[in-house]
Amino acid sequence: MPVFKIVIFALVLFLCACEEEVSVQREIRETPGDIQVLNSSGIPGAASKMRDYLRSQGFDVVEMSNDNLWNYEETIIALRNPHWAGAEALAQALKTTNVIPLENKQKLVDATVYVGKDFEKITQTGTP
Repeated sequence: MPVFKIVIFALVLFLCACEEEVSVQREIRETPGDIQVLNSSGIPGAASKMRDYLRSQGFDVVEMSNDNLWNYEETIIALRNPHWAGAEALAQALKTTNVIPLENKQKLVDATVYVGKDFEKITQTGTP
């Protein structure tokens, strides 16, 4: 008799788990957001300087590394979460209009910053 109860219990659990799939929407986060910084300039230390600058501006840099390409003249923002409210603030902080919407549902960041050779101009405090 106990085996029968176990089978019934397992069947009930299975049927409960088979309810219709609920679509999971990506959370819309307010600024500061989660930022990935990739050094695409070929200049050693560029990603670290950009990370420090973005953190000083209130952004949360959660990942930093070198990009596969090292020839970007200008810094580019790849917007991974098109609903992120901090995208405009990030573009203003980086003094750029180079924002490309590249939604990636596998990415756990709101934006990827590809650091270009113009990073020193961006990261200097007090520059227009």
